[in-house]
Amino acid sequence: MSESSEKPEDQVERPVTADSSAPAKQDGRVTKGQLARDVAIYSIARLLLVVVIGAIILGVAALVGVAVPLLVAAIFAVLIALPLSLLLFAKLRRRVNEGIAAFDAQRRADQADLRARLRGEGTSR
Repeated sequence: MSESSEKPEDQVERPVTADSSAPAKQDGRVTKGQLARDVAIYSIARLLLVVVIGAIILGVAALVGVAVPLLVAAIFAVLIALPLSLLLFAKLRRRVNEGIAAFDAQRRADQADLRARLRGEGTSR
């Protein structure tokens, strides 16, 4: 049973160590701070996109002379920003996904190492 649990971890760790596209990673490890920073940047970028689209909707409505409620403009801004952010912020999204995958792989490797030490086996570090 331990052999089957070790194989998926090895498969998960290979892409993480081979990934050199994220410059913030040091020796292949991702910290909680780096991951939180990437998630915060991506979230702020998406929120700013919603605000900009909402302002454009309200601005165009004012130019045309139509009264658009703020809530309606916000709902349309969110609906437009959802697919648009996937295209505009693809690089940020990939960086967040890679960071999450790397952090998860690290956590699994640390768990496996701890379980091995608790069983009395030699450590790999």
